[in-house]
Amino acid sequence: MSPDHVALARLASRAHAAVLFAALALAPAVRAQTAPSAQAAKRSEQGQATSTHSLARSRYQPDRFAGKAGRYYKAVFGIDDLSVKLVESGELVRFVWRVLDPDRAKLLNDKKFEPALVDPRAGVSLVVPKMEKVGPLRQGMPPEAGKSYWMAFSNKGRMVKRGDRVNVVIGGFRADGLVVD
Repeated sequence: MSPDHVALARLASRAHAAVLFAALALAPAVRAQTAPSAQAAKRSEQGQATSTHSLARSRYQPDRFAGKAGRYYKAVFGIDDLSVKLVESGELVRFVWRVLDPDRAKLLNDKKFEPALVDPRAGVSLVVPKMEKVGPLRQGMPPEAGKSYWMAFSNKGRMVKRGDRVNVVIGGFRADGLVVD
């Protein structure tokens, strides 16, 4: 064997060793990256959703009003599950709540009070629009326990945006710091 062949064989041996070392060093990282796709394949075989959103999602839904705020709304107004969402491409803001105690929750459905949604960041106060043939975009029937109720506020000009903290005021009811979804 010529000296050139020996040098070439040593170089090839070192290159093989470097590739083998790199493969062993990266194997755990590659395995960790492929594990979710293996889980996704298993889920798809079982007929479950495989989107990345559904993989990251858990059954646990955080309580928006944990602690004092949640107890306050339940005790004073007989409601929970308050939420504020943009609807109709942001032209409306919908405020939703669930009734626990109909007697205490009457205030929210009372049509003699004009509701307002205030966004301090945008410096606006939104009102419930009155449609010509439909009337105001809110429910005014007497509340029933376990049912959810809503009202919609006009967001003309889309001043209120997703992520804003807003306040809802209806007569003596006031909910501060609700996050717009």
